[in-house]
Amino acid sequence: MTNSADAERVWFRFLRLETRIRLEIGGRLKAIGLSVPQCDVLTTLTEQEGLSQQDLAQRLYVTKGNISGLIDRLEAAGLVERRSIRGDRRSHAIFLTEAGRKSALEGIALQRDFVQQTIGRLPGDRLALFEQMLLDMRDLVRAKTAQDNHSVEAS
Repeated sequence: MTNSADAERVWFRFLRLETRIRLEIGGRLKAIGLSVPQCDVLTTLTEQEGLSQQDLAQRLYVTKGNISGLIDRLEAAGLVERRSIRGDRRSHAIFLTEAGRKSALEGIALQRDFVQQTIGRLPGDRLALFEQMLLDMRDLVRAKTAQDNHSVEAS
């Protein structure tokens, strides 16, 4: 069993690293006129356009209110457009504009460059171990979330 103090030390290092990475990427994206959340929306749309705001919110782990504001700002900047969904007057499908696609690809390139300068420098075996550790942690968090949700439903 892992020592609780060791686990807490690693946890706080992980949180600080995540913050440091977000700040670095945020600064790089700001130079091309995007925030991290805006870039997340655009890059998600490069994978699949025509998603509803609700689908985007679920994919990005944000609230419907947050995604609505993001889409409003991206639409005002000419980077995305809303299109009506036939048979559903309340929902819209979100699509990239040409400028939005260009911005998304710039954001992806900036992140690709950062990855190559940092994590991409790890030897293959260490990178594979790191990936496995991330997957293990993801599975532990998912299990804990499912357990907590089940506990709430049972009460």
